[in-house]
Amino acid sequence: MNAVLHALSIVGSMTWEITWALILGFALSAVVQAVVRKSTVVSLLGDDRPRTLAVAAVLGAASSSCSYAAVALARSLFRKGADFTAAMAFEIASTNLVVELGVILALLMGWQFTLAEFVGGPVMMVVLAVLFRLFLRDRLVRRARGQAERGLAGSMEGHAAMDMSVRRDGSFRSRLLSREGFTATAHVFVMEWAAILRDLVIGLFIAGAIAAWVPDSFWRAFFFDDDPTAARLWGPVIGPLVAIASFVCSIGNVPLAVVLWKGGISFGGVVAFIFADLLILPILNIYRKYYGAAMSFFLLGTFYLATVVAGYVVEFLFGGLGLIPDQADARLPAEGVTWNYTTWLNIVFLVLAGVLLVRFFRTGGAGMLRMMGGGPERGHDHDHGTH
Repeated sequence: MNAVLHALSIVGSMTWEITWALILGFALSAVVQAVVRKSTVVSLLGDDRPRTLAVAAVLGAASSSCSYAAVALARSLFRKGADFTAAMAFEIASTNLVVELGVILALLMGWQFTLAEFVGGPVMMVVLAVLFRLFLRDRLVRRARGQAERGLAGSMEGHAAMDMSVRRDGSFRSRLLSREGFTATAHVFVMEWAAILRDLVIGLFIAGAIAAWVPDSFWRAFFFDDDPTAARLWGPVIGPLVAIASFVCSIGNVPLAVVLWKGGISFGGVVAFIFADLLILPILNIYRKYYGAAMSFFLLGTFYLATVVAGYVVEFLFGGLGLIPDQADARLPAEGVTWNYTTWLNIVFLVLAGVLLVRFFRTGGAGMLRMMGGGPERGHDHDHGTH
């Protein structure tokens, strides 16, 4: 019983530590998504030129942070005419370059990990683009497009198909500050929360259980903590494999990353672990449904290699610059609720979340929640009420 209570206390402390950051991140993402139409995204991703991939990264970073929704949206963009490489770049950025991930990494692990996210993410995308240019054949892309056109359902299809952006014309500011903009922001905000909540909760509980029940000595032996050179070489290779087996994706894998870092995995291993959220077993199965078995294996191999390379780059770059934090200082949040800046920030942002939640349900949100797991052809558009 004491072990269970210890695990639950870790879960509670982690949750309290990151609540305001999650709300802030999703609110900022909702603001951007409320004024950027998905049709605009498709029109900007028509090829695999460096400029196009850079645009895909920016648009993806402002999009959904749910891995399942990002994968479904990338398939939707591909079906509507986006280049396959650009769609995959968009998908990577949607989960690995989002603001909320960076803020949570800073809170739980340190600003160095946030910086590593924004350095390693583009590295991963560049490596993937090069691998696609060298090894991806037109025949395989045509087969993948044919499979994608079948419209087999994966996960979060309804959510990915929804375009909740403002339809009225005008400047960014005028559209955002309109009543329709307020409604669109509320819709995106709540739907993003609904999409990632399951993985976030699972990730927190898995991290709490492992932190409470698996001794650090096991992880230190597994990650070769007593041999710094071996640990640096082993971390980026094993990190993605741990992620694949964890079944936890999106922001939900950050709590487990904290446990692994405390347990002795290398700095680059942590980054590679976080970047491998698009390779967990359920998503690999979705790739098979979306693009066929051949393309799913191709994505597994290229994505894995890209995460490993990104892990090595940040490991040796940050190590050479002296930016890797001392692993001995790694701590799991254990304070719980105390009257500090975290509590005040949580109160403020929980009030904001409450306002957006009320607006969501007053403008047809309940129906959207029922549709979020539907088929890929459902829920394309929603009118935003002005009441």
